[in-house]
Amino acid sequence: MIQTAQSPGARPRRADDAEARIYQSVIDGVMSQRLRPGTKLPEAALCELFGVGRSIVQKALQRLAHDHVVTLRPNRGAAVAMPTREEVGELFEARRALEAAILPLVARSAGRADYAMLRRQLREEHRAMHDAPQTEWARLASTFHLKLAELSGNPLLARYLRETISRCSLVVAIFQPPGNAACEHDEHARVIDHLEHGNVDSAIAEMDKHLRDLESHIQLVQEPSRHSLADMLGLG
Repeated sequence: MIQTAQSPGARPRRADDAEARIYQSVIDGVMSQRLRPGTKLPEAALCELFGVGRSIVQKALQRLAHDHVVTLRPNRGAAVAMPTREEVGELFEARRALEAAILPLVARSAGRADYAMLRRQLREEHRAMHDAPQTEWARLASTFHLKLAELSGNPLLARYLRETISRCSLVVAIFQPPGNAACEHDEHARVIDHLEHGNVDSAIAEMDKHLRDLESHIQLVQEPSRHSLADMLGLG
């Protein structure tokens, strides 16, 4: 069909779609451990692989840099981010502080229906431990923490935690050795038990231990990949 006229928003939508595809391909590559830390992401190669112009690639890379997935280096281009041990420590320190602030608010405002919802979430999480890929289990584990943040009734704390968990999830996906859970189901259950019985200090202590255990499993090892960039982006 010949298009004699194009709606004013058609071209920007196509550009947005292409940018989103590049962004998601990099995210998926990192989360699946195909794209290893330090892997170079040359603009010219991305333009060729995705069939787009340089400006679209640059926008996608800038978005990825904003989300701490890639590092943009002057005169050296983009590469998958490689956090330092200090940066990981600061990230988890911030997350522990946020979750410690959220739990008392949950204990103050949550009702019977809220705890029933959280326990349904835990049952879904438990089923995923046995029947679903680890990526799905990790997603559900993160969702549990985000639901607690929503129950706090403080949208700012919820937003900050969402951003922090997003960064934590990337770090854990890349650097946690196989066989370790992204989050321990039993620890989640104990947090809910403490909250429901009004033991806020115990809930905070359990959450703190839970997050410290998660951080302790992270091994910052940089392993180069022998695959092509197309394969690492899932385009092979």
